[in-house]
Amino acid sequence: MTGRDAERGTSRTRRYELTRGAGVVRECRDHTQRALSEWFGGAGAPGLTPVEDALLLVSEVVTNAFAHGGGPYELCLDRAEGRLWVRVSDASPIRPQPHGPHRPGRTSGHGLYLLERLAAAWGCVPRKNGKTVWFEVTVLSPEETGPADEPAPGDGPAPAAERVDRAERR
Repeated sequence: MTGRDAERGTSRTRRYELTRGAGVVRECRDHTQRALSEWFGGAGAPGLTPVEDALLLVSEVVTNAFAHGGGPYELCLDRAEGRLWVRVSDASPIRPQPHGPHRPGRTSGHGLYLLERLAAAWGCVPRKNGKTVWFEVTVLSPEETGPADEPAPGDGPAPAAERVDRAERR
């Protein structure tokens, strides 16, 4: 196992300590899929667009942390108000930067483009021991969530300067 299934937190938060090694991307996808299914029931089932978007973005962010950030050391999943909030922490203080304009024909360099296109919001927060790249995916519409959930515990949202909302990109 590449990561310790050290699930910590409340029923709204799950933290997984990760170790370096082959299979960390798959493992993070598996943790995320289980959380989506348990938290959102049928709306968190494989094959649905929000679920597939979330799993693709987990793969991209964890891969980038592995390739450019010295390896991811923690995956944190939170849920609130029909959304999944994913945080991936790595040891590098260097913020994600696009490698020029997006070119679909390239074999790599699509991660930030996918975050821009698929996430409801995303950002990067510096940490004492590196950084955390986070994103949100809407799983349930506001009509499906019912009364607002309590805010998710954890580190709280990123500072406004670090937050990239889809509405701001338009």
